[in-house]
Amino acid sequence: MPTYDQLLEELKGIRRPGLPDLRSIDRPALRAAAVAGGFCDGSDDAPAGIEALLKEAVRRLGERDLLGQAAAHTFGLLPDRRGAPAPDRRKVAAAVYGVTPERFRKHQEPQVIQQLAEAVLTILREPPALSGGQGSTGRSPGPGAGAQLPGGPSAAGQSTLARSGRGPSVSRIGQEPPLRVDSVPVDARSTLTLHVSPIELLRDIEVLVSSENVYLEMSKTFRPTVSGALRLAAAVRDPAGEIVDDVLARELAAWLRAHGRPGLPIRPGTVVPTSPGALAARGVRRIYHAAVATPLDDTYEVRPESIARAVGACFALARAERDRYEPALSSICFPLLGAGRGGLTPAVSATWLRWAIRDELARDARWRVHLVVRSREIAEAVGAL
Repeated sequence: MPTYDQLLEELKGIRRPGLPDLRSIDRPALRAAAVAGGFCDGSDDAPAGIEALLKEAVRRLGERDLLGQAAAHTFGLLPDRRGAPAPDRRKVAAAVYGVTPERFRKHQEPQVIQQLAEAVLTILREPPALSGGQGSTGRSPGPGAGAQLPGGPSAAGQSTLARSGRGPSVSRIGQEPPLRVDSVPVDARSTLTLHVSPIELLRDIEVLVSSENVYLEMSKTFRPTVSGALRLAAAVRDPAGEIVDDVLARELAAWLRAHGRPGLPIRPGTVVPTSPGALAARGVRRIYHAAVATPLDDTYEVRPESIARAVGACFALARAERDRYEPALSSICFPLLGAGRGGLTPAVSATWLRWAIRDELARDARWRVHLVVRSREIAEAVGAL
């Protein structure tokens, strides 16, 4: 299978000449991806297969999303843009973001190409499709369709993950396509919904939980962390795409000042609420920041008991805020707290989360609980628990 770097390099190489160049120069990584994804059979039909693969990747980015629209224009993947000159394609793509072509070239275009490469990889490693059709793209299911996570339906009726490619299943750690598995058992009476997705792409979940350090210093927006992703997604931008209000970081700083803690740590397991910022457009009402990571030199320490304490604090805060909203708060989503730079394995984090969530649902079963992970491998590990 092609690597991310190989795909990225070849996508950069076809940006300027465009799709008509696919016949004249072999692109082995993209050709291999198109064959593996079931879009073509070999070298003779590779150009059409690569084009179909890229169109599907754009669909995964979101045809109404800025990234998806800009990618479609950048590579001429629209019916009336296929043969457009590179400067014209860049100009139209820049207009999607409301910036100049030069600014788009320096800032947004690299991200668009990177995300298109990621989307191609998600197609290749897409797991088997839900028997009920969830996550299906309409392509014919191939060998392995209907495969289940460990601990699947035989364990309390868990749904099956569904695959929609025609080649063999590819499993890699990294970004997965947005996908959900309903009814993952917490105990004999309670279930949660498992998502394989970046947390910032979830919709209509009212409370999203972010993992923070005990200084409530959010991750940088370019870091591949839950904290950084939520910070970036919640930020308010002007028409040129510039961040004009770093909402989550600003509100956390205000909380620290109000509680006399600027520059000082808070107790591990403390949870601080903020507004959702721009994520309100996705149906999010609150972000709960769980301080579980204690900095140690160039790394972090997360004690498992801090996870349990944070889960309890999240539910206590959600109960206190529930009736302030109309309709009342009813859903909450957790990432695997402490399983990134915190050093805990996904299995340890998931085990403590499950234990703490089970305890809270025994107290109040009205909550709809979600768990979000970023890869198929981690989803399988959680399902096996």
